[in-house]
This record gives sequence, structure tokens and C-alpha cells, in this order.
Amino acid sequence: MSIRVLVVDDEPLARRAIVRLLADDPEIELIGECGDGVSAVKAIREQSPDLVFLDIQMPAITGLDVVATIGAERMPATVFVTAYEQYAVKAFEANAVDYLVKPFSRDRFAATLQRARQRVSAASGTSAHATTQILQALDTLRQREAYLQRLPVRVEEHIVLIDVADIVWIKAARNTVEIHLATKVHEHRGTMTALAERLDPRHFARVHRSAIVNIARVKTIHPWFNGHHVVTLDTGQQLRMSRYQNEAFLKLVSTRAE
Repeated sequence: MSIRVLVVDDEPLARRAIVRLLADDPEIELIGECGDGVSAVKAIREQSPDLVFLDIQMPAITGLDVVATIGAERMPATVFVTAYEQYAVKAFEANAVDYLVKPFSRDRFAATLQRARQRVSAASGTSAHATTQILQALDTLRQREAYLQRLPVRVEEHIVLIDVADIVWIKAARNTVEIHLATKVHEHRGTMTALAERLDPRHFARVHRSAIVNIARVKTIHPWFNGHHVVTLDTGQQLRMSRYQNEAFLKLVSTRAE
């Protein structure tokens, strides 16, 4: 059975690598290559491929946008291609969605293609189960995109973008918050509550009404008086954890135990 394949990736080298590996399989019919999301949507609609290799990180219209435009229930069997991004890979693995991490080996590509071939052969396209898997994975990824990745702060007359992962802890300071890095402190206009809602709860925990910590920077947690705890960060900073922050406490403990 011939499998009609479309390759979508904005990087010419990555596209050529996939096309070259596909050429080794006599059952594969390459029907086209796309270097952007707009042309990918057009090609999928007009040519109805059996299988699409779809890059996630494309400018303007991403791979996720392509799926949203076509509709997951109408997408052909899909192998998502991504530069290594741990969260995306975990989302795909959790929902049994096929993916390739660039750069990939010939063996890894062959194994992925074989799974995709079985999916096409069994369902002649995307089954209801596969559609559910794709939707779940994409929903997880969209939730991730909603959280802050970089935070703007003013330094003298300039705006500096701080990687959220570099934040050690955050302190409430009246109508602003203090962003504590390993060696610097920046002021950010806004309330603690508003900022907390935009931080990924898997990486940040509010341990007190006036303090949020980066879970990865927590070194120790010790009991204190009257149900309180003391959180020590890897910078040596110690923060009191409110006894009402049980959820945050459990999150910190479970994360450090993994």
C-alpha cells in the first residue's frame, strides 16, 4: 500500500533530512514539502495526505495552529517534529502521540515511521482514539503557552526581559513585586496575585501571601513553630511558609522527592 506523505518544516535542512529518509521506503509517496504553516494548511486541504510530518516551532503559524485550523478530527495521521522541548515531549508521550526530536537518528526515524504506517494501515487516517490523543496533547501544550516564559522589568531607561526560569523567588512590595534572581533584584509593577496566575504552577509555589518560590531552587524545608515551615533556597535565603499553604508544601515535598 502506498502512503502519501507531506513534510512540513520551516528549516530546509530538517525537511531534506526527512525527505531523504522517506526515499528509502518504496511504499512512501512524497506528495509535497511545505516551509510554513499557511502552505501546510493549503496542502493538507487540497491533497489529503495519509501522513504528515509536522514541525511544531514555525514562525507566524505554528504546527499547533495548523492542527487547530484543519481541526484535529480532520487531520491525517501526524508525526510531530520538534526541537527538544521537554514539556512538548512529555505531552506527546503521555498521550501516545508520535513525535521526532531534532536531530533524530535513522533508527529513531524508522521506528516512528513504522508506528505511523501501522496507524495509517489500521485506520486509513486518524481514528477517533488518535484524534482524542492529539487533542489532549495539544491542550496540554496550549496551557503551557499561556504561562509566562519571560518577564519584562525596567532597568533605568530600558526594559529587560528576564527568563522566568532564572527567578529564585518573588516578594510582594506594596503595589509592586520584587523579582529576586541569584545576584540581582528587580522591581516589577503589578500585584502578587496577578503575577501568580501567570506562572506555571508546576514550577512556582506561593508559600506565603507575600512570597512565591521557584520550586527548583528549594534546597530544604524544615518544620518551625505553630505549624509553620521554613523554606531554604539554594541562595541561602530563608522564607517562612504559612501554615495555610499546605498545597504548596506538599507540592514542594513531592517535587523534591522525584
